[in-house]
Amino acid sequence: MLARFRGWLFGGGDAAELPERVRDAIRRQQEQSEILIGWIQFGIVILVSGVYEGTSMAEGLVQADYSLEREVLAIYAGFCVVRLILAYLRLLRPWMLYLSVIADVVLLMGLIYSFHYKYAQPAAFYLKVPTLLYVFLFIALRALRFEARFVLFAGATAAVGWAWLTYYVTTGQGGPPNRTHNFVEYMTSNALLLGAEIDKIIAILLTTVVLALAISRARHLMVRAVSEGAAAQDLSRFFDPGVAARIRGAAMSIKAGEGELRDVAILNVDLRGFTRLSTELQPDEVMKVLQEYQGRVCPLVAGAGGSIDKFLGDGILASFGAVAASPTAAADALRAADAVIGAAASWADERRAAGLPPLEIGLAVSSGRVVFGAVGDSERLEFTVIGDAVNFAAKLEKHNKEERTRAITDAATYALAERQGYRAAGPRERRPGRPVGGVAESVDIVVLSA
Repeated sequence: MLARFRGWLFGGGDAAELPERVRDAIRRQQEQSEILIGWIQFGIVILVSGVYEGTSMAEGLVQADYSLEREVLAIYAGFCVVRLILAYLRLLRPWMLYLSVIADVVLLMGLIYSFHYKYAQPAAFYLKVPTLLYVFLFIALRALRFEARFVLFAGATAAVGWAWLTYYVTTGQGGPPNRTHNFVEYMTSNALLLGAEIDKIIAILLTTVVLALAISRARHLMVRAVSEGAAAQDLSRFFDPGVAARIRGAAMSIKAGEGELRDVAILNVDLRGFTRLSTELQPDEVMKVLQEYQGRVCPLVAGAGGSIDKFLGDGILASFGAVAASPTAAADALRAADAVIGAAASWADERRAAGLPPLEIGLAVSSGRVVFGAVGDSERLEFTVIGDAVNFAAKLEKHNKEERTRAITDAATYALAERQGYRAAGPRERRPGRPVGGVAESVDIVVLSA
């Protein structure tokens, strides 16, 4: 139990059981909160200094030698500057934060304590000053870090500080305590009504407890939000960003079998010779080549507005206009194809220059109406595109070998892309009436790269 309390007091408590990436995200949030707290504290100094300098004091006997506001505010301003520097340098530690709370309360209570000297009154005089209200601001400041332990510590420290000031009055060291049970006498003279001071301490403690409970609940939500945010980032790495956004933004839970009809374009890319190469290389080298290939192709697809539907070993299936309907799906797909062809040629040149065997790609583009939706069961779902256009793109890509080409599309898709604004850099070779394996009718083919 003691170890658990110590962990809560100094180690963050519930965050210790979270994954490291989530703890890092929470830590960054807290570091930003400490910077904000530092600036607010500095702002308080400026505001209070302006009030003291810009307004005249209430009438009464004032002993200038005991006017310590400037000195206290100057010390606090220096403290705030040091704290801000440490916050920006990410050097603040839990013990420093506790020390900061103590410094806040000590300086505030010290300022209050000085009033009975300044106005040449018995110590009971300072129990009436409204400066005590600033203690609630210092307690509330700790809430910005979303850790109840600092709120509780601030409230407890403030309560102890006020209890000490009250006790000092009862000792008579600062003048006669003038104890009374008469509330009117207490309010209209330098008399001590112990019950009133206990009420103040209770108000400080109750405010602290309520605020700590609110912060505990808020922290739970913050931890959950940070955890889900980290999971969402991971989700975006495993899914296409558009699909991940669709999952996060779904109004209701997504179920298998839900789908939408879409007019899309499909890009199918394959790395030629990779199967043979994978038997000749070490596993880590195989994965390195695959990562390099995908790292070149995927950004080009995404940059043209496409979505990676899935990786099929060394194959990449991408869709345009599936995740979100697009009036330029075919044009975007052909632009992506041109970019991939250019990147593949550059990659082959780089490998030759490095003394490595060049790797070429084969790709095909098709278009048509498909169903875009979730497939799977209640435990695992996958967004995908289903339809003839998908199958046709795969068959066209394989047909590259028959045509001795690297990239082709069908004439209907090419004409659709031109209507959507696509313009090729030069004339394209057309090969009408070609038999494509698995396709009943002959296909008019447009060669994108021979």
